[in-house]
Amino acid sequence: MSARRLFRMIRRWLTLIVVAVVLFFGVRTGFGLITGLQYNRDTESLRGADLAVGDKGDSSVTNIALFGVDADNDGTRRSDCMMVLSLDSSRGKVKITSLMRDSKVEIDRHGEAKLNHSYSYGGPALAIRTINQNFDLNIEHFVQVDFSQMANLIGALGGVEIDVKENEIKELNKFIGEYCRAAGAPECPVEKSGKQMLNGIQAMSYGRIRKGGTGDDWGRVERQGIVLEAMFDRIRGLSVPELIQLAPKMLKYVTSDLSLTQITGLAIGMLKHGMPTIEHGRIPVDGAWSYGGSQGQYIVFDVEQAAQQLNDYIYNDVPLTSK
Repeated sequence: MSARRLFRMIRRWLTLIVVAVVLFFGVRTGFGLITGLQYNRDTESLRGADLAVGDKGDSSVTNIALFGVDADNDGTRRSDCMMVLSLDSSRGKVKITSLMRDSKVEIDRHGEAKLNHSYSYGGPALAIRTINQNFDLNIEHFVQVDFSQMANLIGALGGVEIDVKENEIKELNKFIGEYCRAAGAPECPVEKSGKQMLNGIQAMSYGRIRKGGTGDDWGRVERQGIVLEAMFDRIRGLSVPELIQLAPKMLKYVTSDLSLTQITGLAIGMLKHGMPTIEHGRIPVDGAWSYGGSQGQYIVFDVEQAAQQLNDYIYNDVPLTSK
């Protein structure tokens, strides 16, 4: 397994960490140091673009697109990870909704295709437009993370606490030796089940489990959500000096169209009632999809129904469950 493939496994997890650092760093330091944070401001990708923004809905909720990006051998940028970050300041909740990459959707000027193809076809602008059109959302901003050199970031947090199930150990350890060699680290298999602190490589391996009766791709998404929440817990427990040390390592791989002024405003709104809680969901929900296409390459579901479920979850706090 190549180091490049190893790096890709981090993308779904670290997006939240990056956003959390940006949103909460300023609050915990009185907003005085937020102006010193360095990230890549993108003022061009969305300039003049028609994002098909829907009804603004509840003004206390802000939806942001999260993209984990990588470059193919020909230099083409693609996003295998697409999430919707919903900041609900009235309820004090951060909701992360994973959109399955192989979802069959309509892409403007390209017809029906996999959801993640929208980024390859037209970058953040077309990807946001596609999400808005198919799921009736009002996204106007994005955060994008490049993971080409971030193999040690989970370790930078000091690891995460995960409750490893007995039937997950074999699959968790299957490629961990290759991961360690790719990262130049000693081998570190997980030797027991139960709640325990996993280091960066172990957590990455845990998040990629999908075979051996552990739930296929759907179980993998759930485990990635578990890692997301565990990372958020670690961020909340960091001291100001630790945040100051960690933030520059992470933010240099972040690109966003949001200005520091906008980020600060979001942070103020989210923390006015104290530290928010975090939830992770997924579209499509269990029991509402099937594989389609000549080779079963698509995840097929009622997109209109999924859009209603997603909006109910974001705005009305209705759990994402099968109906």
